[in-house]
Amino acid sequence: MVRVSSSVTRHKRHKRVLKQTKGQFGHRSKHFVQAKRSLTKGAAYAYRDRKVKKRLYRNLWIVRINAACRELGVSYSRFIKGLTTAGVVLDRKVLSNLAIQSPQAFGKLVELAKQQK
Repeated sequence: MVRVSSSVTRHKRHKRVLKQTKGQFGHRSKHFVQAKRSLTKGAAYAYRDRKVKKRLYRNLWIVRINAACRELGVSYSRFIKGLTTAGVVLDRKVLSNLAIQSPQAFGKLVELAKQQK
């Protein structure tokens, strides 16, 4: 049987991995074994953190809505409860933007939520 050399394929693979880990520190960007390990870890963190990013933004929106509500004399939970009973279907991102960019419209929503007891 003929001996098959994998040097070209191996060289391409190594170059591809080292190119992807170019900006990393020390051996992570120079040695193939560490670079490959770092690349797989980085991909796993990126996948996980794409989900975490969504959670963090939702938390930020809730904090902003809560702050705006408390300035108008109502807590976040009572505000959300009032909106749901009033049948207002706005997500937290939109409510947060309203609280920042148009406080008058947000104030009207708070008044609507206060009336729903």
